[in-house]
Parts: sequence; C-alpha cells; structure tokens
Amino acid sequence: MAQTEGLTMLGNVKSKDNLAAKAMAGCPTAGGGVVVEVREKKGSLRAAIPTMPFPLAVICLFLNTFIPGLGTFLSAFTVLCGARSELISERGVCCVFWLNVAAALIQIVTAVIMVGWIMSIFWGMDMVILARCRDQGAPQDV
Repeated sequence: MAQTEGLTMLGNVKSKDNLAAKAMAGCPTAGGGVVVEVREKKGSLRAAIPTMPFPLAVICLFLNTFIPGLGTFLSAFTVLCGARSELISERGVCCVFWLNVAAALIQIVTAVIMVGWIMSIFWGMDMVILARCRDQGAPQDV
C-alpha cells in the first residue's frame, strides 16, 4: 500500500480510512473481518412455499403446530387461488401445488418420528416470515 498525503490506496479504491471503501475492496476492516454477502439457496420444496396474506399464514402455522402437515396442505390450495411463489415462474402453478402437497404428505408421514412435526412447525414459520415480508413490501429473500 502506498500512502500519500493521508490517502491510502487500496487497489483501485482511495479512502481516508473509510470502512465502506475497505469492505468494497475486500480488505480486512477494523474488526479484522471481511464483509461477505451471503445468499441462501433454496431447494425446490422450500422455494415452493407460497406467499400468502399474513392472517392466513398465521392460521397455517397454528394448524402445522397442532396437526402436522395440515397447514402446509391448506397452503397448497392458496397457490391455486393466486398466492405467489418463487417457483411459479419456472415450473408453473400446477407443479408448485403438487410440491406443496408432497411437502404436506412428507410432514404427515414423518410426524410419527417427530421429524415431520418439527419440519411442519418450521414450514409454518417460513410462511409467516414470507407473509410479513410481503405485507411490509420487503424483498422475499429472508
């Protein structure tokens, strides 16, 4: 690094100890770390979760908590009623509907060994998170 008159040259970024410029250059900041953007890649089943109105998402969470898979099964029909999903543009409404039905069946069948029940609760929580982001106008990448 070359220093001239209080300016530090970081690759192509000139700054006066500007943390944002250091982060953009990928250099370590004052805390010693590098700022990294993390983006979650969702599988087909998770990307098929529909974004529905908040009250309906809460009802699905409630149903999933007490009767595993029932809220997910109900959410499958919201896709047919116009609820959006990340996967609809790629695979179509019918495929997203069947993916949600498959997720509900997996939750019901594996509820006996508690895996499906836990999966069902997390599925309901994802529905509520997506609904909250939809109502706040935020992007759906949660």
